Amino acid sequence: MLENLAAPWPWYIAGPLIGLVVPLLLLLGGKVFGVSANLRHMCAATPTPERWKPAFLKYDWKKSGVWNLTFILGVFLGGLLAVQLIGMPDAGAHISDATRSDLAALGVQEFTGLVPTDLFSWGALLSPAGLILIVGGGFLVGFGARYAGGCTSGHAISGIADLQLPSLIAVLGFFAGGLLVTFGLLPLILG
Repeated sequence: MLENLAAPWPWYIAGPLIGLVVPLLLLLGGKVFGVSANLRHMCAATPTPERWKPAFLKYDWKKSGVWNLTFILGVFLGGLLAVQLIGMPDAGAHISDATRSDLAALGVQEFTGLVPTDLFSWGALLSPAGLILIVGGGFLVGFGARYAGGCTSGHAISGIADLQLPSLIAVLGFFAGGLLVTFGLLPLILG
């Protein structure tokens, strides 16, 4: 059974499972799926004098955030349990040859593990490209998630399923931004 869990799941299994998240959340009381709001909930839960908290963090986080914080804790514990039971699969083994050659042309040679260590390591962080990718990219992802009113998961899974036009626009923007970075900025940064 562990071998089946460690292998990539086909789209016709993973897709419906992801699709079942939204009806399940509706049955559980109209919950919305998303991950990025957890940082706000954690900041709001911090025992800080009210006069020091910005208005953005002055809300009843227990009413709206406990289930979401529980969810993210479950994601963390599930990942930890999976690594303990299954180990660290070689994610690089599942990269297509075309992607592998495109990345090799940009100087990425290491394809073992979950992420290429040429880009995501302490040594890479000290390089200008690594600083742009890790720190700059992390800032842009965090800022973008808050500016868009949610992360890709929240908009793409809950928002679109709820037929919200802003979520459709956000998802189109996420994909357009991803294509722009992949084919425009990444070759400039790594080239």
